[in-house]
Amino acid sequence: MISNQIIKSSIEKLKEITKIDFSVRGTDGSVAASTQGSEDVDAATVRQFASSPADSQEVQGHHFFKVMGEEDQTEYILIARGAGEDVHMIGRICVSQLQDLVMAYRERFDKSNFIQNLLLDNLLLVDIYNRAKKLHIVSERNRVVFIIETRHEKDTESMEVLRNMFSDEEGHFITEVDEKSIILVQELEAGGDNYEAIEQTASSIRDTLNTEAMTDVRVAAGTIIHDISQVSRSYKEARMALNVGKIFYSAERVHMYNKLGIGRLIYQLPESLCRMFIKEVFTKQQPDTFDEETLQTINMFFDNSLNVSETARQLFVHRNTLVYRLEKLDKSTGLDIRKFDDALTFKIALMVESYLHYLDSTVS
Repeated sequence: MISNQIIKSSIEKLKEITKIDFSVRGTDGSVAASTQGSEDVDAATVRQFASSPADSQEVQGHHFFKVMGEEDQTEYILIARGAGEDVHMIGRICVSQLQDLVMAYRERFDKSNFIQNLLLDNLLLVDIYNRAKKLHIVSERNRVVFIIETRHEKDTESMEVLRNMFSDEEGHFITEVDEKSIILVQELEAGGDNYEAIEQTASSIRDTLNTEAMTDVRVAAGTIIHDISQVSRSYKEARMALNVGKIFYSAERVHMYNKLGIGRLIYQLPESLCRMFIKEVFTKQQPDTFDEETLQTINMFFDNSLNVSETARQLFVHRNTLVYRLEKLDKSTGLDIRKFDDALTFKIALMVESYLHYLDSTVS
């Protein structure tokens, strides 16, 4: 629904041009917005006019007008202060502008509601196509769903920045389904199925929000869909990408579903199987007992593709010191991560351990 702030901005601009005061009331007489000097009409008079069959009326030096919405329902009462034909004509112009605003914002609200239900998979297939047709949404288009997770609840500033980046008129939809996530359903250009371009868009969203809204966000994207009925699938993929990214790739801020790798596989494993795997791999020392130096050594060794010399250089230690640390790790865990098979097992086990920590944190 159109906000009172939008209405107030509109009538204040009209006052600047016409020098006439306006007041916009609800049908119950309550004030939605008004310019200075236009609040002297009592609510009873407004209610009386709202219930009358007339669409306009002059009462005690004020012109009353009905602002109509869908199905000829009265949405607001506009009051223009002053007498004469000029005031009446200007009031009619203001009514026309307000009715256009009401219809535009109602369509946006209806589209947002439709997309929310699509995302949450709340609609039957036949209802999806019927409502899409009514809202003038083309069903067969390449689209992708992004989830933008913000630091703050109801981040209206980030929402406005995104609306400026992705216009409704270009077929994009921006909405919310929870307190800390903004959802973007982006319509891609004809033939657009380039995941590199989608990742660049995700990075652009993050950089723009960081610069303009001064907020650090995570951005996740699902896979490309080709029909409006598949929006829910891409949304679920983006949600999984966000969760998997936070667990296994926490240093990154952009997460693509098609690039989750083994993290996606682990995320879908049963908890009991994960705990059994950890017990089988770490029979001597559990990974949560490693000190900071050991963890830094392990992570740096993996980051450098098991290259001992390069790892030693980046850790600023002698090569023999690094070899000593790796041999000590072999004795405590039974895994020599200088060997590919042991390194693979160790890396997967660390990821499984991260997943279990995540599960434990969600329970507590």
